[in-house]
Amino acid sequence: MAAANIGTDAADAFRAESFRPKPPRATSVPPCTSALDGAPCVVPAATAAAASGAPHVSAPTAYDGVLLLGFGGPEGQDDVIPFLRNVTAGRGIPDERLEEVAHHYRHFGGVSPINEHNRELKAALDAELAARGLALPVYWGNRNWMPYVTDALTAAVADGRTRLLALATSAYSSYSSCRQYREDLADAVEATGLGGRVEIDKVRQFFDHPGFVAPFAEGLGDALARLRADGFADEEIEILFSTHSIPYADADRSGPVEAGFGPGGAYVAQHVAVAEAILERLGAASPWQLVFQSRSGPPQVPWLEPDINDVIAELPAAGRRAVVIVPLGFVSDHMEVLWDLDTEAMETAAAHGITAVRTPTPGTHPAYVAGLVDLIVERMDGADAAERPHETALGPWYDVCRPGCCENKRLGFQPALAGAGR
Repeated sequence: MAAANIGTDAADAFRAESFRPKPPRATSVPPCTSALDGAPCVVPAATAAAASGAPHVSAPTAYDGVLLLGFGGPEGQDDVIPFLRNVTAGRGIPDERLEEVAHHYRHFGGVSPINEHNRELKAALDAELAARGLALPVYWGNRNWMPYVTDALTAAVADGRTRLLALATSAYSSYSSCRQYREDLADAVEATGLGGRVEIDKVRQFFDHPGFVAPFAEGLGDALARLRADGFADEEIEILFSTHSIPYADADRSGPVEAGFGPGGAYVAQHVAVAEAILERLGAASPWQLVFQSRSGPPQVPWLEPDINDVIAELPAAGRRAVVIVPLGFVSDHMEVLWDLDTEAMETAAAHGITAVRTPTPGTHPAYVAGLVDLIVERMDGADAAERPHETALGPWYDVCRPGCCENKRLGFQPALAGAGR
C-alpha cells in the first residue's frame, strides 16, 4: 500500500501497522545536483530553476508530483502518547508529563481531526488539479505521525516521480511553520537514501494569497452581519485574530534576518498585515487585536502574548458585549481550534457574559483549494514576481527561503531543503 496515498477507507488498516517513530534528524543535506545557466548551486536538492537561490524563481519547471506536508495527529487512544513523544522528541519529557497534555486528545476519543482534514484536502487538491488537466499526483506525509514524510517521498519515487513541489499546510513564516517542514524534507531524503535522485522545491508561504485570505474575510463578514442583526453595535464587538503562540526568541528570528521586522519578526508582521487586509476588504469598523493561544513549554520561557482568554476576560470593562474569534493562524479545525478556541475560549466568554462567535478556517473552501493549486501553477509556469497575487505589502513571499531564515534558538540551524545557504 502506498502510505502517502492513503484514503479514508484505508486509514484503519494503515494504523494497524506497528508504531514507527519519525525518522532521525538529518546530519547532512544531499549535495546540489543541478544549476541554472551555470550559476552556483546553493540550494540543496533543488530543481535547476531554483538551484541558484534567487528569491523568486522565474523559470518554468516540469514538476511531476506534489508533496503535501502536514503536522500529523493521533487517530486513537493508543496513539496519543507515542504521538506526543514524536512532537517532543529530544526534550526528555517523561510520559507522566505528556499525559497531562494528552487530555485534550482524550476528550475527543484520542483522535485529532488533522489527519482527516488532510485526507479531505488531498482529495480536493486531486480534484482541482484534475479539473485543470494537470497530471500531478499528491503524496501526503506528516511530521509527527503516519504517514510520515518518508512515506510520501518513498511512494512518489516508487511511482517514478522525482521532481517534486512541496506544499506545507501552514501559511506563515516561523521555525515550526516553515523551516521545520524544510528540515523534515532533509530528514526524509537522508532517511530514504534518495539524495541525488530527487529534486524538491517548496511553494512560497501563502499568508497573503487571495485564496487563503478570502475564507477568513467571508467568515468574518458573516459573523459581523449576524451580530449586528442581533442588535450589537460595531463598537460593542471586538474582533480577535487568533494564532498559535511561539517563543519570543523564535518569533524574533522568523523571516529573513536582514528584513529587520523587529520584535515578533515576520511571524507577527505577517499576521498583522493579513488582519489589516481583511478589515480593509470588509470596511469593518469594530475594534480588533491580534491574540495568541496554545502556548506550551516551561513557564520561564516567554511566549507571544496576549493570551486570548486573558483578553476576553478584559472585554466587558472596555464596553464590549460580543467577540468574533478569527482563527487566522490555522488552515483547518484541528485540535488547537477545537479545544483552545471552541472549548476554552468559549467557556471564558460565557463566564464573562460575552457573546462569542468563532469563524471558519479555510479547510477545503473552494477559494483556498483553488489558491493552493494557483501556487503550484505559479511555480510550474515560473511566473514573474510582479504578477503574483498578494494582498499585503509583504508579499509575494520568497520561493527560496533566505539564508539565516527562521532559526530555532534552542536547536540552531539544522539541515533543510528549499532554502539558500544555511
